[in-house]
Amino acid sequence: MGKVAITVNGSEPSNVFPAFILGSSAAASEDDVFIFFTPGGAPSMVKGVVEKMEVKGLPNLKELVDGVLSLGGRLMVCELALEAKNLKKEDFREGVEIVGATTFINEIDGAQITFSF
Repeated sequence: MGKVAITVNGSEPSNVFPAFILGSSAAASEDDVFIFFTPGGAPSMVKGVVEKMEVKGLPNLKELVDGVLSLGGRLMVCELALEAKNLKKEDFREGVEIVGATTFINEIDGAQITFSF
């Protein structure tokens, strides 16, 4: 079992879909998955946003998100996003953790695979 770290730097489908496609594949392969949303990516984890993202030919994003979480993956939003994007902890979907970058870095120590979108 490996460790996979994914950073999401934007909230557009081109940033979010690859993170969850690869993240769900890694989680299904029994890897530990950590997906970190920078302030730029944080708005994608606000309640209801994932449900509105649809791209022809790609899987259902809500199912991917739920799959990552059900397989033990961790969704982490950078705490700097709260002030930078005028968001509150309660704005985010269930299962999202608000953490500092240091926490993310400590959690992914020894990661064998890293991605950034």
